[in-house]
Amino acid sequence: MNLFEERTYRSQFNTGRFTGFEVKHLETDLWIGVNPASFDEKMKELALEKIRNLRTIFDKYIEKEPFFKKSLKPFQPSEIAPVEAVEMAVAAEKAGVGPMAAVAGLFAREVGKVIRENFSVKELLIENGGDIYLLLQNEMLLSVFAGESILSERIGIIVPASDDAFGICTSAGTVGPSISYGKADAVVVVCKDVLLADALATSLGNLVKSPDHVEKVINKAEKYPEILTLLIICEDKIGIKGENEIRILK
Repeated sequence: MNLFEERTYRSQFNTGRFTGFEVKHLETDLWIGVNPASFDEKMKELALEKIRNLRTIFDKYIEKEPFFKKSLKPFQPSEIAPVEAVEMAVAAEKAGVGPMAAVAGLFAREVGKVIRENFSVKELLIENGGDIYLLLQNEMLLSVFAGESILSERIGIIVPASDDAFGICTSAGTVGPSISYGKADAVVVVCKDVLLADALATSLGNLVKSPDHVEKVINKAEKYPEILTLLIICEDKIGIKGENEIRILK
């Protein structure tokens, strides 16, 4: 998959439950869904404006501090860093990875916030390359895409309703354009903080080199109480830890 490959999996989103649209700017490619009664055409313009503003902020900052973008290890931004960069760095440091590991979660969250501030939405789903910012009025079943694994789209996570938004982020060593040093077909992390979910999915995904590593990584995740649910798929092996109900799909 290259960076601009069509994201055909988006056709699986429930069009009865969500009115959806895509917003794209440079490398950022979001699918945004809201409950149909809340949809407003102005959401597209507002989301695009937010993405462009964020991109401008980061481009200007990275010109002055390029290692923020290049570092694959925790990086301490200087005092010139915008608050968004600091938040990414904090989440990434906790996960033990570089700050750009949280960028997809940051963009999804910030667009979600601006939509919630300007429109009365009851349900909101923002997907950014497998990383999801989610607000639900009723529970939802999400299937897990895991590349060529025989378990791909055979495993579902029941996501409960929540009073506030949270993150469901996926990393893979065999699927997608993002950097991963592991071989997992899918590492799914559910957290209240979407930035931390994004960074932890990358961090834990880096550790899964073979199916034999699945159990070890599940156990290693005990050190992160912020993880509500962790699901790992590597070839024909699956590991699960956490609160969310998991279902086998036909």
